[in-house]
Amino acid sequence: MGLMKQSTKLGLKLAGVVGATTYAGSLMGGMVAYNFAMHVSDEQKRHGQDLSRSENTEIENFWYEKQPKQQWLMQTFDGLNLVATYIPNQHHVGRLAILAHGLGHSREQMVPYARIFMSLGYDVLMPDARAFGDSEGHTIGYGWLDRLDYERWVAMALNQLGDDIDIVMMGISMGAATVMATSGEPLPDNVKAIIEDSGYANLYDEAKFRLSHKFHLPIYPIMPMANRIARNNAGYAFSDGEILQQVKVGGLPILMIHGTRDQTVPVRNAHLLYEQLPQQKGLYIDTDAGHVQAIRTHPDRYQAVVNEFLTEQVGLN
Repeated sequence: MGLMKQSTKLGLKLAGVVGATTYAGSLMGGMVAYNFAMHVSDEQKRHGQDLSRSENTEIENFWYEKQPKQQWLMQTFDGLNLVATYIPNQHHVGRLAILAHGLGHSREQMVPYARIFMSLGYDVLMPDARAFGDSEGHTIGYGWLDRLDYERWVAMALNQLGDDIDIVMMGISMGAATVMATSGEPLPDNVKAIIEDSGYANLYDEAKFRLSHKFHLPIYPIMPMANRIARNNAGYAFSDGEILQQVKVGGLPILMIHGTRDQTVPVRNAHLLYEQLPQQKGLYIDTDAGHVQAIRTHPDRYQAVVNEFLTEQVGLN
């Protein structure tokens, strides 16, 4: 089912219960919101793969098909088998970029970003997040559960490639939240920096924004109930996703990229992160870009910003 049809279906269902003032009505509204926001079917996973490839250019997909790829497998703390593509760089300089895709997509979405890092001499690891692509699971982690998965990808990379490599983590949208949340976990010194493109600073606030601005529905009582249901059914609540606090705890250098015209994750998230994070940081706002579109609006500038941050601010020359 397409995302537009899903959105329409959710809006109609919620509209039927949102006026209810009873606990049963609130519960129903919260359950509908939870199921839509958190559950991914096998059909939706396949659609996400097709969507990711279709959003790339023919040249990007051709480049990806020609790379000497390896498949890596990893098991999560809760028993899911996740899949990733590893691309070694023929000009290997002992650096690895671990990339994180966005909501409703798969690892193929990160092909344009992989090309940038490969041109800078990095090996690349592109996982499918839990519940997406070829990875197992049907409950979305929104970067919060995924942080524990990416912590394991880092450990696997060191085991496979040696404990002397430097690692940069980069993600877009939900993937941006993933790498930011991961940075607050106990990571080895090998992880040198994170780059986030169009990420949200707080999962609960982002969920509220989408409910009110995309579906034009009241936040209360739907969000509090959906939050409670998520904690019971998914093992975490939307309110757990304090992404900004994780980045503060980790203290890693961070580059924030965002488009002024972003209607999915408002640009205020980038400004909030930049204003409140005490560590070494960089900010690139593309005034022409929508959600995760800065790489398309000004691709040469995008690569230059990434390169300058890693070489001049982080010291990965």
